[in-house]
Amino acid sequence: MEDDDRVFKALADPTRRLLLDTLLAHPGASLTELESAVAAEGVTMTRFGVMKHLKVLTEAGLVVTRRDGRRTLHHLNPVPVQLVHDRWITRFTEGPAQVLADLKHTLEDQP
Repeated sequence: MEDDDRVFKALADPTRRLLLDTLLAHPGASLTELESAVAAEGVTMTRFGVMKHLKVLTEAGLVVTRRDGRRTLHHLNPVPVQLVHDRWITRFTEGPAQVLADLKHTLEDQP
């Protein structure tokens, strides 16, 4: 599977996006902290379920881990998201977005 495919697959699930949002707000979160964050959002999931989602995120390169004694700390790796953005989003929106921005400014400047 291509790297972009892994990233898109990982981002396709709302629970995985929630985990990434949590890691952005709380870098170095443990599995227990991530479980609590998921539960706080009203998502019912077992510890094993959270671990499966973290595995997909790790395989996509979106999450990196490091050991601290007995705990595993999870960190967001924004590089794959930036690469996907550069490859897929920027390329397809630069022209149309600029045209729309110019049109917006033109219309707003008219009396």
